[in-house]
Amino acid sequence: MTARFICIGTHHKTGTIWMRKVFRRIAEEQGIPFMQCYRPKRLKDLPESGPQIVVNWSSGFPAKLFEMEEARFIHIIRDPRDVLLSGMRYHRIAPLGNEKFLRETREEWDGLNYQDHLNALPDDNARLMFEMENKHDLTLKQMVNWPYGNPNAADLRFENLIEDEDCALFRSVLEGFAIEGLDIDRAVKNYWDLSLFGGLKKEENRPDRLAAHVTSGGRKTAQWETRMPRSIARIYAERYGSALAALGYAADDSWVELCPEDETLDAPQVTVGAK
Repeated sequence: MTARFICIGTHHKTGTIWMRKVFRRIAEEQGIPFMQCYRPKRLKDLPESGPQIVVNWSSGFPAKLFEMEEARFIHIIRDPRDVLLSGMRYHRIAPLGNEKFLRETREEWDGLNYQDHLNALPDDNARLMFEMENKHDLTLKQMVNWPYGNPNAADLRFENLIEDEDCALFRSVLEGFAIEGLDIDRAVKNYWDLSLFGGLKKEENRPDRLAAHVTSGGRKTAQWETRMPRSIARIYAERYGSALAALGYAADDSWVELCPEDETLDAPQVTVGAK
């Protein structure tokens, strides 16, 4: 059966803002319907003919969508250790209107919301622990629980996509999917235009919301090697070592010794993030 539905799944801090902009632009330029799908009842809105872009920014698509022969999936993950670092930094400054969970208050946080409690903690070690035990824990579970091995899905790494400067990886996925009614050349151009290695390479070309997620001052990948305190790394390995192995990012816990000792870390540097 011809593929008609291209479904985009990301996770928090794995390129959501980037993919949202890319696929909204594709939808606008090619007249392809665009919809978010978090509940099974939305499946009744899928068209009986023609293409459809379907997105879920926590990659929790309804199970029945995976059973549809017309559906193809792009799923993006990122090194969870970098997700933790990027998430903690971003959540300290993120506009509250963009993230509902940042506005929620709890009694155990002395009535503060997520962001205010995070900022009230004494240092980055405490902030990393708080992030790890809250939003990060949920995000990592969602990453691990994705149904890997689906022949109709392309499981991509954020680390590979941000190095895809000739757009070969993105193009190969779209060509393999062969979505009915999708102009691949135009879609690839949209991808390049809205990528940090392409049309958004210059800071002045980045819209305000993207600028909040992307800042200069460090490496794009494997930030954990220089920014994760070893004391935090040891705790992370104990709690999430099996998840790192399952996702293919670390076969064992030897990576902990690559992290800097706590006392050698200087003032936190802001580096490239991805929502």
